[in-house]
Amino acid sequence: MFKPIVWLLCLAPLALLVYGLYRDLGVNPVETITNTTGIWTLRLIVITLAITPLRWITGINQLVNYRRLIGLFAFFYGSLHFFTYFYLDHQFDVAGMWEDVRLRPYITAGFTAFVLMIPLALTSTTGWIRRLGGRNWNLLHKLIYITAMAGVLHYYWKVSIKLPPTNPRNYAMLVAALLAFRVWRYFAKRSASKV
Repeated sequence: MFKPIVWLLCLAPLALLVYGLYRDLGVNPVETITNTTGIWTLRLIVITLAITPLRWITGINQLVNYRRLIGLFAFFYGSLHFFTYFYLDHQFDVAGMWEDVRLRPYITAGFTAFVLMIPLALTSTTGWIRRLGGRNWNLLHKLIYITAMAGVLHYYWKVSIKLPPTNPRNYAMLVAALLAFRVWRYFAKRSASKV
């Protein structure tokens, strides 16, 4: 029912970027595109992580219907972020990119986050859930936790070089809170089952 609204909300940052191409993306358009696609990747990862705890707290099970869509949009913005870096910053120079990944920790963290998102996106279909089996699929999709932590590190370390407008500590605290809530719930369920 709300999927068209979610689609529109997820496409809004891209629409603003495209509009900015015609109007003005500032002094450094490549940096604007890179920062915008990167921050929206991280925001959508955090929202994806927040859906299950919100469902547990509110009892609104329909929230799970939007998790895959938002996760795929996170991958979409992550792909745009990577493509901007690889094409506009490195002009498809693979050797230069690998050198960056090897020598610059914030690039290493960002590249790790992006690579971990690939299997999540590829296996997000119902067919893959069936092929992998529920348990294996759930295990694979726990990569989202590492992806989120690597994304926060990427953003945090980048701040030490260039200060963007949004404070990365907010994202670090959100991801930490969401992971802590899941750990707490896991142990609470285990102790309840022993009673």
